[in-house]
Formats: sequence, C-alpha cells, structure tokens
Amino acid sequence: MKEKYDVVIIGSGLGGLVSANILAREGKSVCVLEKNNQYGGNLQIFSRDKSVFDTGVHYIGGLDKGQNLYRYFNYLGIMDGLKLKKMDENQYDVISFDNDTVEYPHAQGYDNFITQLSQKFPEDKDAIQQYCDKIRETCNSFPLYNLKPGDTYYDNTTLLSLKISDFLDSITDNEKLKSVLAGSNFLYAGDKDKTPFYVHALSVNSYIQSSYRCVNGGSQIAKLLIKKLKEFGGEAYKRSEVTSFGFENEKLVSVITKAGNEIKGDLFISNIEPKFTVKMLGNDRLRKSYTNRISNIESVISAFSIYIVFKPKTFKYMNYNYYHFKNYKKVWTAADYDAKSWPEGYMVSMSVKDTEASAVSEWAENMTAITYMHYDEVEQWENTFNTVAEKGERGQTYEQFKADKIELMLVELEKKFPNIRDCIMAVYASTPLSYRDYIGVNRGSMYGYVKDADSPMKSFLSPKTRLKNLLFTGQSLNMHGILGVTISAVLTCSEILGREYLVDKIVKANEE
Repeated sequence: MKEKYDVVIIGSGLGGLVSANILAREGKSVCVLEKNNQYGGNLQIFSRDKSVFDTGVHYIGGLDKGQNLYRYFNYLGIMDGLKLKKMDENQYDVISFDNDTVEYPHAQGYDNFITQLSQKFPEDKDAIQQYCDKIRETCNSFPLYNLKPGDTYYDNTTLLSLKISDFLDSITDNEKLKSVLAGSNFLYAGDKDKTPFYVHALSVNSYIQSSYRCVNGGSQIAKLLIKKLKEFGGEAYKRSEVTSFGFENEKLVSVITKAGNEIKGDLFISNIEPKFTVKMLGNDRLRKSYTNRISNIESVISAFSIYIVFKPKTFKYMNYNYYHFKNYKKVWTAADYDAKSWPEGYMVSMSVKDTEASAVSEWAENMTAITYMHYDEVEQWENTFNTVAEKGERGQTYEQFKADKIELMLVELEKKFPNIRDCIMAVYASTPLSYRDYIGVNRGSMYGYVKDADSPMKSFLSPKTRLKNLLFTGQSLNMHGILGVTISAVLTCSEILGREYLVDKIVKANEE
C-alpha cells in the first residue's frame, strides 16, 4: 500500500468499484478496501457441488447496444468482456398463480410486451399501452438514467409521490391485470401503500428493453472492474475490513482496518451502508439530527433463498424467471405472512454455464428460489457471524430452522413443478443473516432503504455527508440494482469531477 491516496473507498460492491474506476481513469490514486474474501458485494457468487450460484445478480437489463447500462459499461471498458446469454424475448419473466393454468408473460421490447400480454388480456390492450407509455415517460424524467446532465429528479414532487398502486387503479379495473403488471415487484420489494411508481418504472424498464443472464455468474462484472482499476493504477485489497476512522484536528484523514493498518487519504467514499458508516464515525462527528435521520430510515425487508442442485439431465432449463404467488391478491402482500401462510410468493431463476451460452441447454444444472423473510425470524442468532473468511457456527437450532424452511419452500415449489423432488441432488439455503454477513446490509435488507411516496424525501440521501471529504455511494442512495447502483456511483463521482464533465466523458466514450 501507498503511504497516502487521493481516494480511499470502503467496500467493493458495485458502487465502490464503479466509483474507483471512474476516479482512477481521471488520474487519481485510488485504494479499495474489502472486508470479505471476494470482491463485489451483491455481485458475489458461490459454488455448491460444483454448481455456481449468484448472490444477487439473477439477470440484468439494458445491455443491448446503445441502451443505458450498455453505455455505462462500455465507458468503463467492461462491456466487451462480459459473457451474457439473452433471455427468452417473448417471456423473460413469467407471472403465475396457484390454481390458474394461464401463465402471464413479460416480454422484451415494448411493442412485444404489449403484444404478448394483450393475448392474455385482449380487452385491456389500451391499459397495457398506457402502462408502457407511463414507464417510458417516467424514466425520461431521470437525467442520469438516460445519460443526460439535467437537474436532479428529487425536486419533482409530483413524480416522486405517485404510487404504483394508484397509477394501476387509474388505467384499469381488472385486478388480475394489475397484479400481473406489478408481478415482478420482488425486484424492489414493492409495498402497495408506499412504493412510488418511479421505483417500479426504473426497475422494470431496462428489463423490458433487454434481459440477460450472466454466464457463470455476476462476479465477472466485479472481476472485470478490478482488472480495469489496476490497469489505471488503482489498488484493491480483500480481507481488509475497515472498523474506524482516523481524525486530525477534526479532519477525517484515514481509515483503520481490523488488522490495525491505517490507510490515509484526501477523500473517502463509503460503499458500505450509511447506517454502519455513521455508527463507525461516532455520534460526535455529525449533527445529531443527521445521524438520527439516517438511523431511523426504514430498511427494505430481507429474503430467504434456497439453492437447488439438480441431478444431471433431470430438470428442463427455463430461459426465463418465474414470479409465483398463491393467488393474484398476494402480489402486494407476500411480505405480510404468518407462520402458517409462509411463503406466499417466490421468484425462481436459473444459472447459465459456458456450455449453455450459445444455445438454450435442454437441462438445468441448478435453481434459485427467493422469498421474503423478516429479520425478526432470525434475530435470536444475530450475535453470531458467519462468512467464508470468518467461519462461525450458529448451532443446531439454526440448522433446524433452515431445514424446516427449506421443506416449506419445496412444498410450494412442488405445486408449480410436481416432479422437482425427484430431480434434486442437494439443497442449500441462506437467511437474512447470510445477507447481513456476506453483503453487509442492515438486518439483511434486500435493497437498501424503503421509498415511500407519501414521504418521498424521508429516505433520500445525498452522496455528500456533513464531512466535506466523506461521500456515500451504493444501493442506499437513489436506486438499487445493477443499473441503479452504477448511476449512484456516477452521481457520487459527479460531486468530485462535476456532472456535466463526467456525463460528457461517458457519452463521448460511446461515440468512438
């Protein structure tokens, strides 16, 4: 390590890695510090029985040439290195319900989206058209989403305060269609009484534009970003957990790692959750009103996931995802479960290996099924910690808890896939504690902080903090997801480089 850096970045999630790359490109000396054994945060993968699973990146949108994420990744120099498989163009997502033999497709391309779904709802084609028009209109109101310098969106209270449920009510009385249109809301943990329409629009628009799976997992994004960072002279260190900040004459000058190393810098970017950052700083470094506001922001619900490894050539590969619910009314209430009703809905996805990249493989190697789970269910074990780097045991009661939940999930999956048990070689699970420990999020939150249309500024966080040389980045700012976090990093770096300058650089990189 150098004695001092221009920029020290805490955490190697996508926001930290994109920020590091942007600033290293601009000639700044950059150091990224990661606590875990693997870079990438939600980009991490893991292997069970030689089968690769994604931690958080199950599919990506907006990667066709000229689309927004393509342009960001092209500027970062990683687009050509990505191994991707395009999902089924007529149904990248399928919405389905118990006791309903009809499956409802979300298709790629807006015209195709309307065509495919109108076949299921022929009387509601106008409503589907209005829905698509509103998504595009909303996305056009976010300058950085479209690589334009423009004003920040958070001054537009009308845009921020429209609820997805109110909008759907305004275009149709067909309750099932409303549920189908909102059926992929696991993407943002939608709440009928809170979620703004813009959150829905920004989440689904890029997938409608184009949808891809990452061949051999999403960790390739992190690996490519680390490689590019080093090409520009940047440095990154794993197993380097930052535990505190160093000050001289009230000025932030360094971070201190768990191993006792002090890394000095002029500027610091925290890619770990703001709640944890504020806690590390201590109450006396920031205004009490500021720390209280951050500590009181509501975190999004967590998840329970099962990871199924199939016996060879037993379960057919699906080049699309399922969002399945016990009935169409559960689309908005799957998180409001009790012990008897859990799980009330789930998302199912599959991985793609190199051998499957050029054509659709007939057989699936594995499956991931994700459902909601409240952190309270695992709170009794919250004082335990468990990662690859720091292995711990939570005891037999925890293992039994997971086993019981796995069984309940399999019972639900059997309703959709009757012969699935015969195909299973092994099953593994992750709980809110797994997300907390591996990703470093408060209470295992899936997507950062809750966005509330009734209080749109309540969870808004600027990249700027009350300390002049400390900035935030990551999914707790603005939007989550691959595209949202990439934009968050651009927003953070804009505070250093200037927004018009940076956007112009990205745009010009795509003209070459």
